[in-house]
Amino acid sequence: MYSRRFVLGSLAMSALVAAAKPARGAEPLRIRVGWVVVPNDMVPILPEAAQVTRHLGKSYVLDLQYFAGTTPIITALASGTIDTSALAFSSLPLAIENAGLDDLRVISDAFQDGVEGYRTNTFRVLKDSPIRRVEDLKGKVLATNTQGSAVDIAMRAMLRKHGLNDRTDVSIVEARFPTMRSLLQEKKVVLVPAVMPFAADPELEKISRPLFTQKDAIGQTQMIIHAAREGFLKRHRAAMTDFLEDMLRVLHFYTDPNHHEQAVQIVSKVTKQPAARFEKWLFTRRDYYRNPNGLPDLKALQANIAVQKELGFLKAAIDIRKYADLSLIETAAKRLASKT
Repeated sequence: MYSRRFVLGSLAMSALVAAAKPARGAEPLRIRVGWVVVPNDMVPILPEAAQVTRHLGKSYVLDLQYFAGTTPIITALASGTIDTSALAFSSLPLAIENAGLDDLRVISDAFQDGVEGYRTNTFRVLKDSPIRRVEDLKGKVLATNTQGSAVDIAMRAMLRKHGLNDRTDVSIVEARFPTMRSLLQEKKVVLVPAVMPFAADPELEKISRPLFTQKDAIGQTQMIIHAAREGFLKRHRAAMTDFLEDMLRVLHFYTDPNHHEQAVQIVSKVTKQPAARFEKWLFTRRDYYRNPNGLPDLKALQANIAVQKELGFLKAAIDIRKYADLSLIETAAKRLASKT
């Protein structure tokens, strides 16, 4: 979603991180991590807070691998070319059902949408648009990022709530998030999803207004989780717990208001975006909710997957409790609490 320069810069950073060696002891575990968007996924900015991490370069090193979306990550997990990654609530069950990854396990929270007092994604129309109700979308062209994605599921659920068939009553085109504003502005579509950090674009805010939110559509969403395959977790439990502990340390550091300015500068540096784009919302209540102990909301996740099945994107019901192993993040949180 970012420029080629950003992706290449991230790869260079990955190489430097992976090259780090501990002064003594066993060779650190190389953890191959898939990621999509910064700062929604915090793993790529974890190395930027080296003063906070305790285990990076000692028990593990990071090999950061960029993906354009969470769907391609399923293939990488299945082939064993990555070890752990962020997955959307919508791609997780597809990995289980379509790719046959019965050994995939939810290991921690990344972020949640629609938690009271925090950010929820908006679906926006032009300010001067005659569309005032969801029903007014009938016969119109709408934009989504990818069919079956988390925001796509929310949009289709909202259409169904208001008596519209998402397959016959509207036309839906796919587009990358950075292009949503121009599509709306040029009137090629009448509705676009706005997710962070793109929703913070002042030009988008200037020309558009929200018609509804993701929370309106499907309630609270366990938007993104971190997952890994069971065999990998069993073989590398100690190093993965260290990794999750460092993730929590960095989460606490970045979400501390005293470190807000530093967090903004780091995210600006990594994404190659102006700091002003992040100042008003990054890691505040205007941002998505991140559980301070790294615990995903499995109840919300189960409800989100049920909506996905109702919309026809899944064949069978999935009991998410069978695919969760929160013991590592719970150990990491306890360890961190005992040291503070």
